[in-house]
Amino acid sequence: MSSRFIVAAALLAAVSTPLYAADCSVQIEGNDAMQFNKTAIEVPKACKSFTVQLKHAGKMPKAAMGHNWVLAKTADVQAVANDGIAAGLDKQYIKPGDTRVIAHTKVVGGGESDSVAVDVSKLKAGESYTFFCSFPGHSGIMKGSFALAK
Repeated sequence: MSSRFIVAAALLAAVSTPLYAADCSVQIEGNDAMQFNKTAIEVPKACKSFTVQLKHAGKMPKAAMGHNWVLAKTADVQAVANDGIAAGLDKQYIKPGDTRVIAHTKVVGGGESDSVAVDVSKLKAGESYTFFCSFPGHSGIMKGSFALAK
């Protein structure tokens, strides 16, 4: 009888466990036409860390058409982008020590990629977040929403 109980308990545990773990990563592409291939990213609640892999799908070099992926509160995007322009390419178009930046990749050119892990504990449910490219002139077009799943 005890072996039947163990088998039943194992079967019950297998059925009640999700068939897959939360996907705590996303790949996003930027191209030579100043476009991301995603306009929204949703982070599953189960993720403690969420990895964003940025790939530049174009051919142009980073000095001419570079892209990065930057995450900030929506209210801070314009100021972060403006300060990033002044910081320049050698600083990844991110003002050094900018606490408004939650996470960012380096600037990549055609065929290059970079990734960043977002500490999900820094995000608050109900807060509005935006991801964007801080390369000069790109943030108005290359952006999207970033949210915790409900």
